[in-house]
This record gives sequence, C-alpha cells and structure tokens, in this order.
Amino acid sequence: MKQITSIQNPYIKSLVQLQEKSRERKKTGTFIIEGQREIMLALKGGYTIKTILFVEDMLTEEEATKLSGYNAERIEISREVYKKLAYRDTTEGVIAIAETKELSLENLSLNENPLILVAEAPEKPGNIGAMLRTADAANVDAVIIANPKSDMYNPNIIRSSVGCLFTNNIATGTTDEVIAYLKTKGINMYCATLQNSTYYHTQDYTTPTALVVGTEATGLTQEWRDAAKQNIIIPMQGEIDSMNVSVAAAILIFEAKRQRGFEEN
Repeated sequence: MKQITSIQNPYIKSLVQLQEKSRERKKTGTFIIEGQREIMLALKGGYTIKTILFVEDMLTEEEATKLSGYNAERIEISREVYKKLAYRDTTEGVIAIAETKELSLENLSLNENPLILVAEAPEKPGNIGAMLRTADAANVDAVIIANPKSDMYNPNIIRSSVGCLFTNNIATGTTDEVIAYLKTKGINMYCATLQNSTYYHTQDYTTPTALVVGTEATGLTQEWRDAAKQNIIIPMQGEIDSMNVSVAAAILIFEAKRQRGFEEN
C-alpha cells in the first residue's frame, strides 16, 4: 500500500489546490471530503470514492476500506500530511477524493407533488450549508441554486452542511433556466420578497411548490417576482426588514411541511 509522509509530495500539493481552487475541482471532476460521517453520506448519496487517505494510528486500513469500498485506492499518510489537508479541526484522520456529479436540472428526479427550495445567488457557503441542513431535516424533494456564486463542492459548503450536500436532490442553473424548468413542470413559485407581497402563512403549499429566496442584500431579481404565483413575506416586528436567508428558508419550508402534514416522512 502506498504511503506519503511529506507535505512536499507533488500529489499532496495537488490536493491542496483541489481543496482551495474551484477551477481545479472543475478541471479534474473531483473534490475532497473530510470526515467519516460525510464520506458515508456521500457513498449513500451515490458518489464514487476514488481515493482514501488515512492516518494509520487514527484509522485502520480495514476501517478505511469499509468507508470507501474495495475499488478505491488507499493511501496511508502521516499526521503532518493530514494536518496540511484537513480543512477543519478534527481528529478523525481520514480524507476522501470523490468524483463530482453533474448537478443539472435535467437530472432531478421529482415526485408528482414536489416541495422544492430555490435560492437565487446565495453568496455565503455557510448559508448554503445551513439551507441544505434544513432541506434534509424537512425532507424536501429538491434544492435548486439559481445563478450560483460558488461551486457546490466548496469545502465550506460541505463542512457547514455536515454532509447534507450528499443527502439532498440538488441542481444548479441560471435564473432563466430554473424558472423555465419550474414552469414546464407545473410547479407554483412562491417568492420571498418585500414587493407586492402577502403573508407567507396565508398561501396553500399543498400543491407542487417552489419556495424561492434571494440574498439578504439585494433580494430576488425582477424575473422571479414576475414569475411568481404569489410573492410572500414573513412579517417582521422589530426594527429591520430582513433576516438571514437560511432562517427565512427554514420558516417557509416548515410551514409548507405543516400544511402537508409531514406526509413525506
């Protein structure tokens, strides 16, 4: 079995670039997963693990094999190498190299009455991760990112989603593409915006529904406001007129789930 003990190793240097650079992830079609739970969720989500790197006194080869399957390459690394590659403070001692998926709208698989979360141009990976955690908790049918500002395999998204990147049905596209897709599927769009809105809890989300949220700074673009079946608003009682986008998404999602009686679970 291959062993790597130096952080100057060319392969390790290439993995550092893979961790840090979106263009490297796109060029190679691979990304890094850190942590046993996240790796297991990726496998459950149908991702292919190409390589497992592990620190032997933190994780045995047998345990590494169980995490990755027998087809993945296994490489033993030193603690120094692991510390160089690890994105977060952890003592699990395992990192996986996995193949990315094409997150296209055409690849989405939906039931007859889907509940979908759409986020337009979310800027902060932490907010995307939080929305993915909420989407997993509520068992929504899909999460669509319109006009993404970062690739979905950004390590911050994986970390903040605690692996829910792999448990959700996810697609990305331009705003125009996403709106056209939803219209073709007969999915009603309820857009969270201040303009021409009614209170969110007055609407019926028991039919095919997309809940659409925008950025905290600029909100949704006009295209969404024009395409909406109804623009909706969460009533605010304080001094400000907006809240964190992931919090707003959670409020809307669980109102829709309440109306549906949580029947998907």
